[in-house]
Amino acid sequence: QVQLVESGGGLVQAGGSLRLSCAASGRTYIMGWFRQAPEKEREFVARINWNDAFIYYASSVKGRFTISRDNAKNTVFLQMNSLKPEDTAVYYCAAGAILSAVSKDYNSWGQGTQVTVSS
Repeated sequence: QVQLVESGGGLVQAGGSLRLSCAASGRTYIMGWFRQAPEKEREFVARINWNDAFIYYASSVKGRFTISRDNAKNTVFLQMNSLKPEDTAVYYCAAGAILSAVSKDYNSWGQGTQVTVSS
């Protein structure tokens, strides 16, 4: 159980970039990013394990987003490039113990940060 706090969201034009950060209160094993748009279910974006050996992206963001982590600072990042209007959502950081793309497998969640991409 750790506390997670996201930051870095904002308003950006299509084609622009944002870098999200998630600070954890303690050590984590698996970190993931999810997002949820209005009236839609929460969807997986990316995940990373403790030594970067197992990184996985949703097909919708592969090649545009990059997940990374700084274990010394207990922080995970999501670099988002070539943003599209369909990327607009609240982005959530999550921590768990299983390599998973399913939200129910994560037991710690941040409060989310809004990302809005205008056309």
